[in-house]
Amino acid sequence: MKTLLKPVFAAGLMLTASVPFLAAPVAAQQVAQGIGVVNLPAAVANANAFKIAEQQRPTTYKPQIDQANARRDQLSAQLQPMIDKFRADEQANVAQATLQQQAQQIQQIQQAGQQELQQLVQPVALSRAYVQEQIEDQLDKAVQAAATKRKITLILDVSSGTVLFADAKYNMTQDVINEIDALLPNAQLVPPPGWLPREQRERQAAENAAQAAQNGTAPAATPAPQQPTGR
Repeated sequence: MKTLLKPVFAAGLMLTASVPFLAAPVAAQQVAQGIGVVNLPAAVANANAFKIAEQQRPTTYKPQIDQANARRDQLSAQLQPMIDKFRADEQANVAQATLQQQAQQIQQIQQAGQQELQQLVQPVALSRAYVQEQIEDQLDKAVQAAATKRKITLILDVSSGTVLFADAKYNMTQDVINEIDALLPNAQLVPPPGWLPREQRERQAAENAAQAAQNGTAPAATPAPQQPTGR
């Protein structure tokens, strides 16, 4: 969840009414008016913009995906005989020093291969992060719009773990999804050159500010990300 949402959904609560409302007595068999629950991660994952992007991504990034799959198969073919030999030597009670050397070699190849595969599919991961961020940018508006339409004054975010039980009648996740779909029918699939996920941008800005404070100079401005149109 993006940093911007932390103050909005702090502790899984978003209040749009005065605090005394919480103290109003409600009969055990009555439905509490003005209360709803929402699962924000589910709302993002079920938004049309997200689902459309998931369908488009395998085609748009097919070269990267094919390259990663081919390299994964190569690594598997390289490692399997080494793993088989290690297991056979282990059964044959080969010296521990030899087994340890074999295990270290296998581990080194696995780690290097994992890093290589992550590098190959990095554009795919950035694409998914870019789509998610575009949707998250609309979450606040979507929740507010859904709350207004349903006349909700208190919303609980079930994804934060603050709700132990809630009747289905309180669930507003679909309402929020509907508002996201209206605000962002489609998301841009390919990030602009140099785009970084929000957390990396914020970390980079914090590092620049800390370095500037240490040097006694003005912090270097972090380039603002290109704003998607959602169309």
